[in-house]
Amino acid sequence: MASDFFRQVYRVVSTIPAGQVATYGQIAAYVGNPRAARTVGWALHGLPAGSGVPWHRVINAQGAISTSREGSRAAQQRAMLEEEGILFDERGRTDLARYGWKGLR
Repeated sequence: MASDFFRQVYRVVSTIPAGQVATYGQIAAYVGNPRAARTVGWALHGLPAGSGVPWHRVINAQGAISTSREGSRAAQQRAMLEEEGILFDERGRTDLARYGWKGLR
């Protein structure tokens, strides 16, 4: 059973539109605990398949896919973001100024 914090994370992440990304810290701040970026990662990691929550739109503060998602899951996340038009540089980073989510309005 998901905690209230996890449910809040899923609600906020569900508002990130295609073609934009947010950081773990940004999501943590929106749900009221700006120091809980890692917990946001755990919440997204535990999502069941087919949840509909766009987990792939959350990346680290450097504009890269988190190293804890290495391997096929990282490749899947990058492919999903590229399908939405998000570009990565040779270091595997995206431009947060260009693709960064501006947040809830």
